[in-house]
Amino acid sequence: MQPRDRLTTKEIQVATLVWQGLTNRDIAGVLGTSEQVVKNYLRTAFDKLGVWTRLELALYVASQGGASWHLELGLSPLPPGSGWQGRHSEAVPFSDSKGKAAAAARGT
Repeated sequence: MQPRDRLTTKEIQVATLVWQGLTNRDIAGVLGTSEQVVKNYLRTAFDKLGVWTRLELALYVASQGGASWHLELGLSPLPPGSGWQGRHSEAVPFSDSKGKAAAAARGT
């Protein structure tokens, strides 16, 4: 069993959104929950994957296929009406994995 197989659906969604460069507040808005709940998902995902930071989490998601990892696991895309538009009016604010990983490291 791979470490990613231990993650819940919500932990996978949160990890994917971290990889996309969203902040905890943005993730909470997309999922319709609180920032504290997002922090809880992150903490358990960190423990299950053996990572310590958002950057390591983003790099793990990137190594597993990025957005396609989310879809390969049979999860539906996030609802289009989630209301998150990003800082630059686009759903994925960075076009490359390095930019996403850097944003994840900054927590932005």
